[in-house]
Amino acid sequence: MTYRVISEATMVVHFLVIAYIGLGGFLAWYRPRLIWPHLLACAWGLVQLTGLVECPLTALENWARAHAGERGLAPGGFIDTYIEGVVYPADHIALVRLIVVSVILVSWAGFLFRLRRRAEVAGATPSPGNTAR
Repeated sequence: MTYRVISEATMVVHFLVIAYIGLGGFLAWYRPRLIWPHLLACAWGLVQLTGLVECPLTALENWARAHAGERGLAPGGFIDTYIEGVVYPADHIALVRLIVVSVILVSWAGFLFRLRRRAEVAGATPSPGNTAR
């Protein structure tokens, strides 16, 4: 395996992790157990926003790029290299963060709503005309 393949595979995994942070709550609507890894991923995302800890995926990609003779990621890491200024204008970061947080909160609200509905259905007593066996 070459270092370039490692760096590109790491980039793909990084995109998947970020997508899971943004959209993983919706997966939990159908697989409720997935809420726990989603909550952990969101917590990790918050830690990363503080800048206090380097993301291990960023470190791995930079290591592989260095060994492949390539330039490392931008100083801000993965998001500054591949997303900010590419997917959305760099001067809209506050708006994008607000949108991402809103999407996550909507997914969590929907998860709680669906969880409550499932509990109501599971605890429902048979009504006249509905003979459950």
